[in-house]
Amino acid sequence: MAGAVSPACSELWLCECIEPVFIQSNGAGNYIQDSCGWRTESMLKVFLVEDETIIREGLRDIIPWQQYGYTLVGDAGDGEEALPMIRQTRPDVLITDIKMPFMDGLALSNLVSREFPNTKIIIVSGYDDFEYARQAIRIGVEQYLLKPITKAMLIKTLNEVSEKINSEREQENYLEQFHSEMQEYEQFSRRRFFEELVTGQLSVGEIYEKAEQLGIAIQAQNYKLLMYSILVRNTRTNDDEANEAQQEAHEGLTHFFQMYPEYLVFRWNVQTYAVLIKAGPAQMEELTARCLDTIRMHVLPIENQVEWHVAIGEETSRLSALPACFDEVSRIYSYRHLLGDCHVLTKENTCALMETEEEGSLKNVDMTRLDQSILRGFLENGSPEEIDNFADEYIGGLHGAATSRLFCQYLMLNVRFTAIAYLESLGYDQKDFIDDFPAAQLTGRSLDAEELRDYVRAILTCVFELKEKESKSQSKTVIRKALEYIDHNFTNETISLKEVAGQVNVSANYFSAVFSQEMRQTFVEYLTQKRMEYAKELLRDSGLRSAEVAAKVGYKDPHYFSFVFRKTQGCTPRDYRARHAKTH
Repeated sequence: MAGAVSPACSELWLCECIEPVFIQSNGAGNYIQDSCGWRTESMLKVFLVEDETIIREGLRDIIPWQQYGYTLVGDAGDGEEALPMIRQTRPDVLITDIKMPFMDGLALSNLVSREFPNTKIIIVSGYDDFEYARQAIRIGVEQYLLKPITKAMLIKTLNEVSEKINSEREQENYLEQFHSEMQEYEQFSRRRFFEELVTGQLSVGEIYEKAEQLGIAIQAQNYKLLMYSILVRNTRTNDDEANEAQQEAHEGLTHFFQMYPEYLVFRWNVQTYAVLIKAGPAQMEELTARCLDTIRMHVLPIENQVEWHVAIGEETSRLSALPACFDEVSRIYSYRHLLGDCHVLTKENTCALMETEEEGSLKNVDMTRLDQSILRGFLENGSPEEIDNFADEYIGGLHGAATSRLFCQYLMLNVRFTAIAYLESLGYDQKDFIDDFPAAQLTGRSLDAEELRDYVRAILTCVFELKEKESKSQSKTVIRKALEYIDHNFTNETISLKEVAGQVNVSANYFSAVFSQEMRQTFVEYLTQKRMEYAKELLRDSGLRSAEVAAKVGYKDPHYFSFVFRKTQGCTPRDYRARHAKTH
C-alpha cells in the first residue's frame, strides 16, 4: 500500500527522555511545576481511539496522564464505537488513528470538529500519504504524527496542545473579565443611543447603523416600551439598609434583562429605567407579563423600604414610531404622582384621569388632588420633562372648579406654599425665590383652565431650575470627592465603584448614574484609563518589568494587565516601551 509504514514499525516506542513535571491538586485545578515554574491549570480530558489493541493499551496504561495535566476519560477501537462516548465525555483532546474499521479517523475527526470545535485533535497514523494530511488540515486537526512515535514525542505534543488550550482559555477568560468590567454598569454610549432613539434624533437608517456599531440587536417584528423606578421612601435620610435593598433590586433586574435578548434596558435618568421589549405579536403579551412579574418579585420583599412604579406603553411594529410611544409611556408614567397606590400604570387605568367634565361645580372636583403630598411627591421625585404632563393631569381633575374665583385663589396658594416649603427644605431662603412666583396679578378674577396650567407650570419650572442648580452643585461635590479618592487609590487592586460610592456617602446605583452623566464615561472606563496612563508613564520612564508595572498600577494578574493594555492601547506593553521608552 502506497505510503504505508511497515507493520514492524507500527509499534509505539516508549522511551523516558522527557522533562520532569510535578503536580499538586487543590480541588479546583492543579498546580503544575516545570522548568518555567508553578502554574495553575485545570486537568484536560483526553479520549483515545486506536484499533490496534497493543498500541491503544500502551498509550492508555503507560503514559502518566495526570503527571502532564490530563485525565484519560475513555478509549475505543474505532470511530463508530468512540463517537457516542465522545459526545458523553466531551474531551478537550482527541487522539485517533486514521485507518480503522466501521468509521475511520478522518470521518470521526470531521464529526467531532463540527460538534465540538474547541476539541483539539491529534492524529497518530502509519500512513504518510499527502492526501490524508491534506484532509486533516482541512478538518482542522491540531497535530499529524507518523508512527512510530516515541513517548517523549507524544508527551511533547500533549504539552504543546495543553499550552495552546490553556492560552486560548486564558484569553477567553480575560476577554470575558474585560467585558464584564466594562459593562458592570451601563456604557454611556449605549445610554446615549437609546436617548437619541426614543427622542427622535435618529433616522431609521441611523438607528440600524448605530445599533450595529454598539452590538445591539435592535431588529424585531414588534416593540413595546416600559418605564420603571424603585426609590427609597425617605430620600432625605441616609438609610443604608434601604439603599442596599434598592441597589440589590436594581442589580437583580439588570441581570435578568441581560439574560434575555428580548429585553433592552437603559437608564433614562438617575431614578428611572426604561425597557424596550422586542418580540413577535404572539409573544409580546407573555414577555411583558414576565417583565412585570420579575419587577414585582424584586420589589415586593422590600416594599416597606421603597416606592416603585411601572408604566406600560403601547405596542408598535415600527422603529420610527418609538419616539411617539415613548412620549405616551412617559405621560402614563407621570400619573404615578396622582395614583401613588397604583404601582402598575397603563393607558387603560389612567383613562379616567384624562376624561374631564365640560361643565361642573365643586362637587365634581376630585378633592384628593389638593393633597399637598401629591405636589410634594412630584417635586421630590418628578423630572423637568414631566412638568407639562403633570400640570395637565393636575388641572384636568379640577376642571369643575376652574371658574370659581375663590377656589382658584386657594389652588394657587396651595401650590405656592407647597413649593416654598419644599425649597426651604433644600436650604433656600424665601427671599431667594419668592419673586419668581407671581400670584398677585391672577387673584381677584376668574381664570380658565389654561391660565391655571400656566401658573402651575411656572411654579414647577422655577422649583426644578433651583433644584437642578442644587443637584448639580451636589453632584459636582460628589464627583470632586470621588475623583480625589480615585486619584489616591486607583493603584489599589481592590478599588470598586461600591467602595468609592461609600467614601462619598451615596448609594452605588446613584453614584454610577451621576458619574457617567458628569464624566461622560463609566466608572470602570475612567479607572482603566487612569491605570493605563500611569502604566504608559512607567513603561516610558522606568526599567520595571511588565509584571512589576502591572502590580504598580493595580493589576494582580500581569497577563490580564497585558491583555487590557493591548485591548485599550492597541499594542502590547513591550511594543509600547520599544516605541516610546526614553533613552538616558
